[in-house]
Amino acid sequence: MVTKSQVKYIQSLGHKKFRDEEGVFVAEGPKIVGELLLAPNLRLRQLYALKEWDPGGSLRLAQPSVDEVSESELGRLSGLSTPNQVIAVFEKPSFPAPDWTSGLHLVLDGIQDPGNLGTIVRIADWFGIGQVLASPDSADVFNPKAIQSTMGSIGRVQVVYADPEVWLAKYPGLPLYAAVLEGQRIGELGRVARGALIIGNESKGIRPGLMRLASHLITIPRVGQAESLNAAVATGIILSHFAG
Repeated sequence: MVTKSQVKYIQSLGHKKFRDEEGVFVAEGPKIVGELLLAPNLRLRQLYALKEWDPGGSLRLAQPSVDEVSESELGRLSGLSTPNQVIAVFEKPSFPAPDWTSGLHLVLDGIQDPGNLGTIVRIADWFGIGQVLASPDSADVFNPKAIQSTMGSIGRVQVVYADPEVWLAKYPGLPLYAAVLEGQRIGELGRVARGALIIGNESKGIRPGLMRLASHLITIPRVGQAESLNAAVATGIILSHFAG
């Protein structure tokens, strides 16, 4: 039986303040929760699920932090309009100190939509990028909407929040590729195996101080009349060229 205090606690984790205080986040749905349960750097704090999600009861027997709930109880706990079988509270992932001296990285400057940010984390995972630097004014990657958009990639991609100008100044030799409307066409670039791709706010772009640090200004050629591209879509297009 789900108690009022449990419902209140889960609902409180919709707010960044309480997620930070508790060091946890909420994930919903069989696919995401199933992936996160397998992540070695994540620890399950509590899980609530319908019987059909774990029909044999093997997980409930193995983990005392798993509770079977009814559909109505799941609805009270869920932040989704249509609850999806299972809700889990995980401790935030732990990662080793990020190494920015080799490989590819992402820098997000003012990406404020949680769904966009979560999708970018998923794209980073697809292309094997393990570290993402987000400016402090970017959305919280542990926002429930962002978590849903990562589709489990939050357990494999480290997101660090820091001032990009201060952070990148520590790596003066690192190639920095700024995505802008006017720059070198990405089709003219060869494969990029080292450096950081900077993606700016969709309406404001990349802030001037960060732009000055960029060693390369790159652009996705525009054929039609659209004013701009979604930040996550642009990230995927550019990284596909980098990987080619």
